[in-house]
Amino acid sequence: MSVCVFDNENFEEEVLKSDKKVLIDFYADWCGPCKMQSPIVDQLAEELENAVKVGKINVDNSPELAEKYGIMSIPTLIIIENGEVKNQFIGLTSKDILLENLK
Repeated sequence: MSVCVFDNENFEEEVLKSDKKVLIDFYADWCGPCKMQSPIVDQLAEELENAVKVGKINVDNSPELAEKYGIMSIPTLIIIENGEVKNQFIGLTSKDILLENLK
């Protein structure tokens, strides 16, 4: 499964109504640490495809969503379950830490 792209149009359906945990990577194309985080997020999407929905939100394209979740610095990764934020990680986050929190 590839990484989803979440935006204002599909956010409620894809994220808030998801029956799986959702990992969201808030990023921007110009952000160096985001470019380092991206391959980790891609790996998680492949490894956890049946258990977790993985997606990215470009903060420049969806500033409303970034504001809604109080994103002050990127990358920020959020785990949402049943429409509620369960965990939040600010800055480059290791695959191990993310895996541990997605189980």
